[in-house]
Amino acid sequence: MMAGPKPGVAHRLAALAFFWLVLSGSGIHAAPPRVVSAQRIWDAAPHNAFTDLLRWHDRWWCVFRVGQAHVSSDGALQILVSADGNRWTAAARIESDRADLRDAKICVTPDDRLVLSGAGALHPPSPAKHESLAWFSADGTAWSKPVVIGEPNQWLWRVTWHRGTAWSIGYDTLGEHFTRLYRSSDGRKFDVVIPTLLDQQRPNEHAFSFAPDDSAICVVRRDGDPGHAMLGKSRPPYTDWKWRELDRRLGGPALLRLPDGRLVAAGRLHDGAVHAGLCWLDPEKATLTEFVRLPSGGDCSYPGLAWHEGRIWASYYSSHEGRTSIYLARVALE
Repeated sequence: MMAGPKPGVAHRLAALAFFWLVLSGSGIHAAPPRVVSAQRIWDAAPHNAFTDLLRWHDRWWCVFRVGQAHVSSDGALQILVSADGNRWTAAARIESDRADLRDAKICVTPDDRLVLSGAGALHPPSPAKHESLAWFSADGTAWSKPVVIGEPNQWLWRVTWHRGTAWSIGYDTLGEHFTRLYRSSDGRKFDVVIPTLLDQQRPNEHAFSFAPDDSAICVVRRDGDPGHAMLGKSRPPYTDWKWRELDRRLGGPALLRLPDGRLVAAGRLHDGAVHAGLCWLDPEKATLTEFVRLPSGGDCSYPGLAWHEGRIWASYYSSHEGRTSIYLARVALE
């Protein structure tokens, strides 16, 4: 009868067998996605909300609205900067004596300038209810005077650049409940591409993602009943869109395409208690599958997304610790 391996050898063989199971994927899985850290980075105003996030010139830039309340006449846009994502300082603040400035978004032009965009809810009396605005900067601290973009009462909620062209969807703010597709070659003058893009169940906020093959994905929030978000697909020249209803609501949407091609959608989710979360977006099945719930609750969400050093970085706001504050989370996928 042949003797079995000695105890030490048996232990090593067991360890090798376990390692092989991990490599072969036969039932042993990597760690699930998780929030590595989530820190409050700003709470100076009574209400701090509606964020966006960008990495530019080896520094982090976070933008958001500050004011007395969720809706208040004193709304201003705050810009923060950080070298490491841990310590943040105020880089600039943009105010208006004629409007409540809302929903700050930030991007980079083809000639390497920062663009801050947002909407002004105009103080009455005024010829319009809202106007969309953009500011330009070469260093993130000194900003141009506001440039009116789009059309009156069309809220161009986010601007996304692709191959030298800026794209945005404006949504009507006078109760007509439709969206309009715009494009621009300079980020200042936006021309109408599709006058009515969506007009069912009160469509509004949006996010774009462009693939290396130039195909476009778009997610649009809706506030009707049931108000599930819409998923759009198109190819150049982006004048023909195919739309499908997603399987859940998504407020303040943001999209991030990972290096491996996977799509992350983030925003306000309504499953159970309202919260900010990250989802896998499957454009073929038109599904959103939540994989990380960010520490959040109550008045919350409106994330900005970035990919850096193998992790998802997400800015967002939340009131789960009392005052609505700005947070930054780092998410590991495995």
